[in-house]
Amino acid sequence: MTDTPASRLRAALAHSDASARLQAALAAGTRPDDSYIAELVARCAVEPDFFVRDMLTWALTRHDPARAVAELLPEVASEVPQARSQALHTLSKIGDPAAFAVITPAVLRDRHPEVARAAWRTASGLVPDDAHEALAEELATQFGRGDHDTQRSLSRAFAAIGFRAEATVERAAASPYDVVSAHARATAIVMDDPDTEFAEAVVEARRVVAQRALPGED
Repeated sequence: MTDTPASRLRAALAHSDASARLQAALAAGTRPDDSYIAELVARCAVEPDFFVRDMLTWALTRHDPARAVAELLPEVASEVPQARSQALHTLSKIGDPAAFAVITPAVLRDRHPEVARAAWRTASGLVPDDAHEALAEELATQFGRGDHDTQRSLSRAFAAIGFRAEATVERAAASPYDVVSAHARATAIVMDDPDTEFAEAVVEARRVVAQRALPGED
């Protein structure tokens, strides 16, 4: 096998010790080399350690953005969930608007929560000026989905979109489905006051939803 900088990085990233892999990713970002990009992206799909994955993303942001994005975009359609989520996360850090085009409705509705959360965050950060309302409508299909962390991620995405998502959130808040209405109402609270903790917003939203089920006063 030919001994090249890329092959040495590949071997270092496959080391059994997470600390060694972390150092390898750090070195790759400290001294960028175009040949490292493919190795870093490939490792993102299989790296088990969160901190190493985070360093892989950092290392990729240190490389030529156009080359890194070109390598990352196909990963969004990978069959491996971690490859999809990590690619989306890294694309959000690079911030190239070209990435928005690969975040399809299917990606936004990915059945794996970690992929969907990464897609929501990336899409809301890269959305073009003429697509805010359309993105909000698509994201609204996910109201009520998942656990607390998943719902908080969606609410943050709406907050990132801003005022152009308000009408969509208002319609969802009127949903007859309590879980959808409560999540949308909590989102509206967070959008109105970003300093509000999501957990507090959820409590208030659920209180309002519960009240609407009570018999009206004469």
